Amino acid sequence: MPNKHFCQGPTCHTYPTTDRFLKSRGVVRGRYAYLNLDSQGWSASGDKFFCSQSCKFSWLELNMPNIEQGRPIEFIRHRRESQGYAKVKNEDSYYGASYSIQRVDNG
Repeated sequence: MPNKHFCQGPTCHTYPTTDRFLKSRGVVRGRYAYLNLDSQGWSASGDKFFCSQSCKFSWLELNMPNIEQGRPIEFIRHRRESQGYAKVKNEDSYYGASYSIQRVDNG
């Protein structure tokens, strides 16, 4: 396991991108945070907990009332997953096949 936190973004595990998709299980997973735990510097304080600026700002927007009131915020200690995705081949072109990750209706 890497020396990183899991991304704390509230919707990080719902974005169907190729780096989040695990083909063997058909799930979309949240990413690891951008920086290692032992990183130092001006950006290290926030980037140890988020994979991108959009995850950081969506977390802040969701939790700002709790921060203002001094209430504790739960820390995500496991990798979150969204079930029911599949890699679909779109079309062949000169450069090869193009793929997309789409939601699968299991109903």
